Amino acid sequence: MPLLIVVLGIVLLLVLILGFKLNSFVAFVIVSLAVALGEGMALNAAVLSIEKGIGDTLGILVLILGLGAMLGKLVADSGAAQRITSSLVGLFGMGRVQWALMLTAFIVGVPLFYDVGFVIMMPIVFAVVASTKVPLLYVGLPTLAALSVTHGYLPPHPAPTAIAATFGADIGKTLIYGIVIAIPAIILAGPILSKGLKKVDARPMEEFTGAPPASPENMPGFWTSVVSSLLPVVLIGAATVAAYALPEGHGVRRALGWVGNPPIAMLLSLLLAIYTLGVARGRTMTDIMASLTHSISSLTMVMLIIAGAGGLKQVMIDSGVSKYIGELLSQSSLSPLFLGWLIATILRVCVGSATVAGITTAGILLPLVTISNVNRELMVLAIGSGSLMLAHVNDGGFWLVKEYFNLSIKDTFKTWTMMETAVGVAGLAGVFVLSYFV
Repeated sequence: MPLLIVVLGIVLLLVLILGFKLNSFVAFVIVSLAVALGEGMALNAAVLSIEKGIGDTLGILVLILGLGAMLGKLVADSGAAQRITSSLVGLFGMGRVQWALMLTAFIVGVPLFYDVGFVIMMPIVFAVVASTKVPLLYVGLPTLAALSVTHGYLPPHPAPTAIAATFGADIGKTLIYGIVIAIPAIILAGPILSKGLKKVDARPMEEFTGAPPASPENMPGFWTSVVSSLLPVVLIGAATVAAYALPEGHGVRRALGWVGNPPIAMLLSLLLAIYTLGVARGRTMTDIMASLTHSISSLTMVMLIIAGAGGLKQVMIDSGVSKYIGELLSQSSLSPLFLGWLIATILRVCVGSATVAGITTAGILLPLVTISNVNRELMVLAIGSGSLMLAHVNDGGFWLVKEYFNLSIKDTFKTWTMMETAVGVAGLAGVFVLSYFV
């Protein structure tokens, strides 16, 4: 009976979001209350449980996601992406232009939300296509693959960060393992897959009205752009490596542990970017702060959705249903990693949102992760991989790609859906391979 109530709750969530087009946060609150009452909780206890879940979930996320959104805004506004692209194209040469764009998308995709990264990268992709006459998908698909992987696998993006917080996973390890898994996934879903799609007729959007690329003299320098974009990865990664390589109590390990603490790393990176991508380029602090304030507006609803999922998770814990589900799943012969990937895949197909699919799966599987010896960082990545699978017409990214690339719905399935599925399958395979070593 407890499991049936949860299943009915998830069905209700899907009906409210897909059928009634209700806001996802409101839907999560309604479903949380319904599950709590169905499990026999008093109304006051249910409300307190939801409040606790929302508060606990947003604790560290407000810092990481808020600072990350501000950093991403500075990277987007400064022309750093264009500088990185032009420099890498010059380094790689036109013969390897897809690798240059793919690497650029990965670099700028780490601090930028997917939609922002997409809008920033598309003018660059279209400009390269116009100047080199290469097929659009030849350079477009690797770019999309890199952006998608950073969105699904890597902190400080919302879903991986929220899932890591739910499981108590180490964000630094999650980031490093995610990068290791991301490299083959991007290569498979980008350069390799694009070779089989030469016959698909994709053309840059004629009505495209994105901002023109900045002139070279108005762009920040290459290393300034790279360091400003990737400093969070460097600091968090260095702290994680130092924890393995240096003895406890070592001064360097303590120092890196402090600056590599995810919220501190994001804060230091933002402060550096305010200077390197803002003040040093002639922008006033008033203008920069106004821009950073605006960057938070796009983040508000994402954080509310994550908070709503946290409320549902807490209801399942406080009502005892999580313990019941954990004991039930512990008897399953399926690998917990595969189970997480599978549930996230099913929810992704039903809901469309990778973020909702990922954090909902984390709430369902929290008791299993708690009582089993599964690697929590790999569990984050398995769920993240599943949350990217089989993207179709209920996914906003599907329609972005269709319109920007002038594709038919059939060809969007052959390109975007195929690419997202390749990323999801490759991610799961990478998780299983990595599980033998960590």
